[in-house]
Amino acid sequence: MKQFNLDEGLALRGYDPVAYFIQNKAVKGEKELSYDYHGVSYHFSIPANQQAFQANPEKYEPQYGGWCAYAMGHDGSKVDVNPETFKIIKGKLFLFYNRFFNNTLKSWNMDESALHTRADANWQKILTE
Repeated sequence: MKQFNLDEGLALRGYDPVAYFIQNKAVKGEKELSYDYHGVSYHFSIPANQQAFQANPEKYEPQYGGWCAYAMGHDGSKVDVNPETFKIIKGKLFLFYNRFFNNTLKSWNMDESALHTRADANWQKILTE
């Protein structure tokens, strides 16, 4: 799990991965509603979201291990994210760095197609390291 952006084994800093899709917003999950998938722990805000994730985890997992999609596309680096800065693209969750007046989602949106292609390639390299 060294490739994934985790806080002591917890993905998305405890945000509910399903809420991004269902509510189109970042919602903090509850540790009482957690589920471990491939050694990664996810928290959920309501039992229905936990059940949806358990039924199809690949649908809800963040892309690029939860690292910043822009940074992955720009130079393949693993940059932390703000879990409240996200975008759903073709049914997949992408997260972005957003601190110190630098919202990388804005940069991503200016060249999404090229960045997405490079990010996919860079992530494959990381997975084979």
